[in-house]
Amino acid sequence: MTAQKGKDLLLKVDSDGGGTFVTVAGLRARTLAFNAATVDATDQESAGRWRELLEGAGLKTARVSGSGIFKDAASDETLRQYFFAGTVRDWQVIVPDFGTVEGLFQIASLEYGGRHDGEVSFELGLESAGALAFTALGEPGRGLGVAQPAAPVVDVLGVLERSASELALDYA
Repeated sequence: MTAQKGKDLLLKVDSDGGGTFVTVAGLRARTLAFNAATVDATDQESAGRWRELLEGAGLKTARVSGSGIFKDAASDETLRQYFFAGTVRDWQVIVPDFGTVEGLFQIASLEYGGRHDGEVSFELGLESAGALAFTALGEPGRGLGVAQPAAPVVDVLGVLERSASELALDYA
């Protein structure tokens, strides 16, 4: 896999609740982070008093953040409405030449700012609100590298780890 352009990492929101996804306008930076909390299963009989973790028991979450310039586009109005209503909606993060992560998110933070000699900017923070699905490019149903919605995958972190390790094997 060759290096990808950061501008090709897209953040899309279901604008009407019916599966019509629109790209969030004006974003200059985007980040997708996965987290898996650990469950400590250590007890007095743990070997050498080393911590033991309970496999597969932790809470999995995802966070999406982005920042950019305010363009007063239709997507800006959608974000504002969703934030103030506390709407949980379907979002897509499209990673070029890799795949799409899709699932329910809620806007946890929305900030606007600006300098006297610059443009109005905004920052956005999303928190996952359910199971996420990962659809790799090249899976059946793919057309021209455009991601299609997928059925929820409970272990999206495992899928991503396997996909990443398969990519690493291709280049080893």
